[in-house]
Amino acid sequence: MAWSTREIAELAGVSLRAVRHYHSVGLLTEPERRSNGYKQYGVAHLVKLVRIKRLTELGFSLPQIAAMGDSDEHPEQALQELDAELATTIERLQRARDELAALLEHSAPTDLPHDFVPSAAAAKMTDADRSLVVVLSRVLGPRGMRVYADMMRDAPDDPASAEFDNLPADVDEAARQDLAQRLVPYIRAVNQAHPGLAESRSDAPRGKRFADKAISGAMADLYNPAQLDVLRRAREILRSQSEKAPGSDSGETR
Repeated sequence: MAWSTREIAELAGVSLRAVRHYHSVGLLTEPERRSNGYKQYGVAHLVKLVRIKRLTELGFSLPQIAAMGDSDEHPEQALQELDAELATTIERLQRARDELAALLEHSAPTDLPHDFVPSAAAAKMTDADRSLVVVLSRVLGPRGMRVYADMMRDAPDDPASAEFDNLPADVDEAARQDLAQRLVPYIRAVNQAHPGLAESRSDAPRGKRFADKAISGAMADLYNPAQLDVLRRAREILRSQSEKAPGSDSGETR
């Protein structure tokens, strides 16, 4: 039996370009030529082409196919290795689909890690809070990430916190002090519910000092002067109350 290059390609279900490429990389031996100079392919070439096509469709690369050689022996090890790779890929793709479903359901932003902040909570965040969470996700360690993730999942709605989110930069000092005082119970409640916040940066991959600096710098960039002043005042109130009543918590939720 003798087929031309075009015929063998059609029979095998591959392109002419693929046949030529397999020749160039040594996967397919060059056939004999007829007296007119045209190549003539036989059954062995067809079988080889079909095998190459089948293996590439399964996911094998050409170098992997070449490493199998021309033996008819069942490539069990190679198939098992590919099966393991495909299982890992399927798992990764399923996680991606789950995350996409959550993003679509809640119209959540795509810049936040799905396993760090719930999509429902992320959808209600301000731009500044979302950006801060991105920074947190890059500088905190596993323990710190868990603490903040739990906090964001369980954070209660509070009028003072909502007012803070919309605080104008030019608000007067009296309004700042009033908001700081009203924020204190909310901050205290969050810190008491999540005591790990005090040590959330202790396992930061690049060290606590680096995490502190990165988070402080991000807050200075993301929040306006009035908001930063309110947080400062709230911390001072908490610190003062803590000194008067040892054992109480002080800290910050942002």
